[in-house]
Amino acid sequence: MIDNPWTKVSSKEIYDNPWIKLTEHKVLNPAGNDGIYGVIHFKNLAIGIIPLDKDGYSYLVGQYRFPLEEYSWEIPEGGGKHGIAPLESAQRELKEETGIVAHKWTEIQRIHTSNSVSDELGIIYLAEDLELQEAEPDEDEVLEVKRVHWKEMLEMVMNGEITDSLSVAGILKLVMIKGNDQ
Repeated sequence: MIDNPWTKVSSKEIYDNPWIKLTEHKVLNPAGNDGIYGVIHFKNLAIGIIPLDKDGYSYLVGQYRFPLEEYSWEIPEGGGKHGIAPLESAQRELKEETGIVAHKWTEIQRIHTSNSVSDELGIIYLAEDLELQEAEPDEDEVLEVKRVHWKEMLEMVMNGEITDSLSVAGILKLVMIKGNDQ
């Protein structure tokens, strides 16, 4: 294990809401000089799901993302409360956003979504043996769902149509796992 080259001198909470907290740390950087470091602490896990049917098709969710001020295509995803099993959160999010219930679940990836400024942990699942039901989106979600083959999802990642970190990591992992199977 490598020793931490940063020294925290003091910490101050700058902002707090139900989803995130921003802390500013006065530090000595690895060169020994004074500095500051802001860290965004996420109060939920980032959960992503790739539903995959027996024919190699998945479902993407399209929505307008406020922070980016643009439309985004991504895998079904959402927040998972700490203290609740991540798989339970994944099952809830998939049903809410797409109406899909999956009967086979596999965790395929854990990522840190932006580790230079955040401690957010993302967990990505592969959901198979799918049953289509009615979606139940949250009141603040205006979602479009489209069925696409995994090869098309890979093309969307490679040409920059999909940029969301959970989606990119999950789709690339899916290609490595299933690419030769379908």
